[in-house]
Amino acid sequence: MNMSKYTREDIISMVKEKNVRYLRLMFTDILGTIKNVEVPISQLEKVLDNKMMFDGSSIEGFVRIEESDMYLHPDLDTWLVFPWGLEQGKIARLICDVYKPDGTPFAGDPRSNLKRVLKEMEGLGFTNFNLGPEPEFFLFKLDENGKPTMDLNDDGNYFDLAPTDLGENCRRDIVLELEELGFEIEASHHEVAPGQHEIDWKYANAIEACDNIQTFKLIVKTVARKHGLHATFMPKPVFGINGSGMHCNMSLFTEEGNAFFDETAERQLSETAYHFIAGLLKHASAFTAICNPIINSYKRLVPGYEAPVYVAWSTHNRSPLIRIPESRGMSTRVELRSVDPATNPYLALAVLLASGLDGVKNKIEVPAPIDRNIYVMSKEERYANDIYDLPKNLGEALAALQKDELVMNALGGHISRSFLEAKEIEVATYLAQVTNWELDQYLSLY
Repeated sequence: MNMSKYTREDIISMVKEKNVRYLRLMFTDILGTIKNVEVPISQLEKVLDNKMMFDGSSIEGFVRIEESDMYLHPDLDTWLVFPWGLEQGKIARLICDVYKPDGTPFAGDPRSNLKRVLKEMEGLGFTNFNLGPEPEFFLFKLDENGKPTMDLNDDGNYFDLAPTDLGENCRRDIVLELEELGFEIEASHHEVAPGQHEIDWKYANAIEACDNIQTFKLIVKTVARKHGLHATFMPKPVFGINGSGMHCNMSLFTEEGNAFFDETAERQLSETAYHFIAGLLKHASAFTAICNPIINSYKRLVPGYEAPVYVAWSTHNRSPLIRIPESRGMSTRVELRSVDPATNPYLALAVLLASGLDGVKNKIEVPAPIDRNIYVMSKEERYANDIYDLPKNLGEALAALQKDELVMNALGGHISRSFLEAKEIEVATYLAQVTNWELDQYLSLY
């Protein structure tokens, strides 16, 4: 997305020019859910003065009721007027950071927390941490009451065209809406599974990239509903077919350019790139709880459906956790393939950056790349090559997270405590359920 630099005066002028009547002040809670406070445009001056208050005790993982007052500080560069609107006029949005009444950033705000980790990166001499995401999603039909069904929108396959891909018109409209909002779309296609789609856009710096992911989700869901469809970013909504991932293409930059590129080195990868990969591998088990944050995430991370389950890296094959795409020069990047679109992007980028930087700071040696298909290797072969498994469920992932001081510190005390508390409740609630699978397997037998 082409982020413009806006001043207070620019925004006041555009409100009049585009007949904006309502303003959504958006932020993201700890679980990655987009929240917003909508105000009439008459409150614009108050918004621009950072005086818009909300009740933080009503937001998941924020604060207790006795310390509930929070302030929204809008990032003016996120100003955006939605293509749709009301009869009376347009609706605009600003993405906000959350502040405490004393004027300091709120430690439980994921966006502000990512900015904290980025400052640590800058202290090491890097200027940018860039992300190019590849989010996938499913389209399901709505029933006569507007509720999602389990009927997929099509029976298409990878790169299929209409009429097999009945989601093509919807996906095309999503792309048109995104382009109108400034997204530079690089690819749009049907994915491997029936009803599954992917739209990719140009990379951006970490904060802008996370803002773009949240905007993208909102646009996809809104446009899908106009087509009588429900878009879901749930990682594995249907048994027996591929789930949805969000591969993360990451690169570090200095004033000189891409820090992962070394024209003179073997594979043209710099020592910084190798150390960054080593840091990601070292902390992979711990950051899985953040990058794959729900019970359903682990129904995707199983062998046989193209999702990575083994901690290794390669420059060629797609079975390991980390792949290095062929592009070099300014496009040199590290692709982490485990992340799914249920993640909170601000938290994911914070823990991934901190993990990679640990490798860079401490010059961690990267293991040898694995250029064989890991899925056909025996357990003994994997262990002989120091290839271990990602956590198999959310409970295992949370246990690994708690043991990793660096990843916990990347989240900060407030977020890590609140996240663990919420997720431990989620695991306990799930374990207490009696599922249809259990009834099918055991009710008659026992």
